[in-house]
Amino acid sequence: MTQRDVVFPAGRQALYERNRYSPAIRSNGFLFVSGQVGSTEEGSPVPELQAQVRQAFNNLKAILAAADCTFDDVVDVTVFIVDPEAKFEAIWEVVPEFWGNAPHPTLTAVGVTWLYGFEFEIKVIAKLPEGGKG
Repeated sequence: MTQRDVVFPAGRQALYERNRYSPAIRSNGFLFVSGQVGSTEEGSPVPELQAQVRQAFNNLKAILAAADCTFDDVVDVTVFIVDPEAKFEAIWEVVPEFWGNAPHPTLTAVGVTWLYGFEFEIKVIAKLPEGGKG
């Protein structure tokens, strides 16, 4: 089996190792990022929905940066939302702070009943920069 090319953001490697998963893997010119939630450095949920969404995006931004990517490199997004009917609009007020102008990546939103104490999770696939690793 080929060794996985794992990307760790600064300061959070112990959290990923404790939970036994990789934050992101470089493969065939793409970066596959695990679901990111609005967690503090020790892993607990940030209180308040919009603050939690911002933290999830900031956690995602740190992983993208560790792979020399930005939100502009993201091509596919999946979000998981607890009670999306009640929370979707509040969440989507935060999204433009990170995505910027259209065209935006593809998006799949999934309503879920449980996210380990979180209300929002985002996972993405990004195109690695030309000439970069992976």
